[in-house]
Amino acid sequence: MSDPILEARGLTKRFPGVVALGNVSFTARAGEVHALMGENGAGKSTLIKCLTGVYPRDGGVVALAGRVIHPTSPREAEAAGISTVYQEVNLIPDLSVAENICLGRQSTRFGFLRWGAMRTRARTALARLGLDLDVALPLTSYSIAIQQLVALARAIDVSAKVLILDEPTSSLDEREVAELFNIVRRLRAEGMAIVFVTHFLDQVYEISDRITVLRNGQLVGEFSAAALPRLQLVAQMMGRDIKEIEALDHRAPAAPRTGNKPPVLAVRGFGRRASVKPIELSVHAGEVLGLAGLLGSGRTELARLLFGIDQSDSGTMEIDGQSASVRSPQTALARRFAFTPEDRKTSGILPNLTVRENLIVALQVRRGLWQRIPRAEQDALVAKFIAALGIKTSGPEQLIKNLSGGNQQKVILSRWLATEPRLLILDEPTRGIDVGAQADIERLIARFRDQGLAVVLICSETAELARNSQRVLVLRDRAKVAELSGAEVNEHSIIHAIAGQHAPPPS
Repeated sequence: MSDPILEARGLTKRFPGVVALGNVSFTARAGEVHALMGENGAGKSTLIKCLTGVYPRDGGVVALAGRVIHPTSPREAEAAGISTVYQEVNLIPDLSVAENICLGRQSTRFGFLRWGAMRTRARTALARLGLDLDVALPLTSYSIAIQQLVALARAIDVSAKVLILDEPTSSLDEREVAELFNIVRRLRAEGMAIVFVTHFLDQVYEISDRITVLRNGQLVGEFSAAALPRLQLVAQMMGRDIKEIEALDHRAPAAPRTGNKPPVLAVRGFGRRASVKPIELSVHAGEVLGLAGLLGSGRTELARLLFGIDQSDSGTMEIDGQSASVRSPQTALARRFAFTPEDRKTSGILPNLTVRENLIVALQVRRGLWQRIPRAEQDALVAKFIAALGIKTSGPEQLIKNLSGGNQQKVILSRWLATEPRLLILDEPTRGIDVGAQADIERLIARFRDQGLAVVLICSETAELARNSQRVLVLRDRAKVAELSGAEVNEHSIIHAIAGQHAPPPS
């Protein structure tokens, strides 16, 4: 292996009450692609921001080409030789391609911009990537994929030694990913060190030479991609031992009682470009359908399509066996669908409103602006759900932001139950709550199932998913890769399916 171009030793970053990085070491070498992997909260973004001067580090050393550096901004990091291309294209859409590539580095003479020199420089940067564009056109003239490549051209326009690609494929389809990877291989052949941050397992093994795994702000390990089996990578990311995975219990949950009735919801060929590949699924009344997969697998994106937050561009939908569509959350409400989002802080609760106001808001939206819910009915609903779900609050007029996470989650569930839903989509309903509250939520899910609700459950914890689901769809890299039912619904089979391997019986 070549000597490290970029080396971090003992990198530490603290935020109030949280150690985001704890004594993490990382190296990037010339002529290689180094993948950085980890689930939510692993520390990937914090590591990148410490390397590029967005965050000051609280400990450790960063060296570039053997020289210790202390960048205090991305511009200083770029000047030193570290360029970054972010997940979201952070260029200026109304400026031309040439202006975006040369922004902050414009060529001038006697105080005037040298437009010809800028366009020549932009064409040279694009030619290095094998691209031939009209650099005088506005950036918005081109697709998101081309805009991403323009951002890449800008990143290598300087004398970059290290190129950091932060989730560069999240908005690209398969053909566009292939084009990007051809460019990455070209840059690797030129001797550039490339750090590739992603959640997509297939892409990691297609393009990467080495893999570093972080978990909870700690370094799990650095591995050769060729020598690291997929199952072991998944186990490292999840904090599980291979032997433990192989010995996981195979007990099957009770089968759903579907009878001859059509599913509450069924979709075929249902998807959205660069979000979810065409998928088939169904969920019956009295059934919990689990969605399993690592971060970035497409679980939340699929939930948003089912609830009409985002629009599918392929496939069909049936509700109770009849052709239907859900083109907006308002339509979903009218169909008696409900959705609790993954991030309750930003997408779930209304923090400055009371428990009562948070609880009745979905029902009020469903009834419409001109059919106000009488206060007496509001009070009765709130009292009913506080008692039924065991919400610990000083009263219905307490601000919801002052409740614990578990009780906030129960209020969100109550909000949707007040609409009398037939389909309940739960995205990480137990994330960030204590063990007792988690047990309460799981008991509620079982109660919803027994009462005849159709439930779609998204959960990162495979044990929790296996406990609560009758069937499990496994997603990987935005596609459905397995459907498990009966005796297959267990941690052992789920984790093997996520890794893309057949699950042998445990020894």
